[in-house]
Amino acid sequence: MENNNNERNRETSDNRTTDWNIGELIIRLIVTAIVIGIAAFLTPGFSIDNLWSLIMAAIVIAVLDYLIQKFTGVNASPFGRGITGFIVAAIILYATKFIVPGFNISLWGAIIGALVIGIIDVIIPGRAM
Repeated sequence: MENNNNERNRETSDNRTTDWNIGELIIRLIVTAIVIGIAAFLTPGFSIDNLWSLIMAAIVIAVLDYLIQKFTGVNASPFGRGITGFIVAAIILYATKFIVPGFNISLWGAIIGALVIGIIDVIIPGRAM
């Protein structure tokens, strides 16, 4: 009887770690927007026209990251995931330019931006991508 309760508690705690709540999602979007704004400021070939473009880009990047992670299992964090995470992060940044108006990035800007986001992601607490 006690063994079944332990298994049930373990399953519940495992589900909590994989499920997203709305607060966590909002914090992740805010951190992503801050990191993208800093990266756009520091990266040549990467610009964002206004605040709405920044917010929309943060949403699109978060959704693309979630979908890629869900279907392929690849986490798009430039650091800590090796070359695959770096390449996926650059692809997500470059693809966002086709979805969000006012989000302008060149191919080299996406590559350098992924590097800058990786560095900022190490400094700022939270998970940006």
